[in-house]
Amino acid sequence: MPRTVPRSFYERDTREVARSLLGKILSCRTPEGIAKGRVVETEAYYGDKDPASHARRGKTPRSKIMWAKPGVAYVYFVYGMHHMLNVVTEPEGTPGAVLIRALEPVEGIQLMKKRRKTQDIKNLTNSPGKLTQALGITIEDNGADLAGSHLWVEEGRPEKFDIVSTGRIGIKVGKNLKLRFYIKEDEHVSRKY
Repeated sequence: MPRTVPRSFYERDTREVARSLLGKILSCRTPEGIAKGRVVETEAYYGDKDPASHARRGKTPRSKIMWAKPGVAYVYFVYGMHHMLNVVTEPEGTPGAVLIRALEPVEGIQLMKKRRKTQDIKNLTNSPGKLTQALGITIEDNGADLAGSHLWVEEGRPEKFDIVSTGRIGIKVGKNLKLRFYIKEDEHVSRKY
């Protein structure tokens, strides 16, 4: 059985966690079944010094979870249609989170296709909103403990790959900070440049 990533993995610098999540397996168990995807793209968001971070203006009802214990899910709803999954990082009390931007589907692919209403495997999990829909992740998962719940991260298969670092996508400020990471040759990445 694959080993679940321990809490200590997340209790580090956010950029380090964002890079280290690449190749890991994000897993979600729902009443419909289990769906899993290999993490191929992430973005790091720091605390009040990061102009694009939800923590930049201090604790709000939505962002307060960024100060929680590392390794919990930070899920929020945007544009009235998409759930975004982040993983809380840094030691408890220091805000930080990694947005999971894209996955390579590895298990429960038929379930993902049903949820996404598409047969195109490359289009199942190649953006933050698509991957949460494919895995069945919703706002109800906000605060889920990734170190021991229905939502977890497993060690991936040992492999070597090149990592590309670019500016973040879909934000107006802080987009030039090289805090987006993706596996260079993976076809499930949302956008390459």
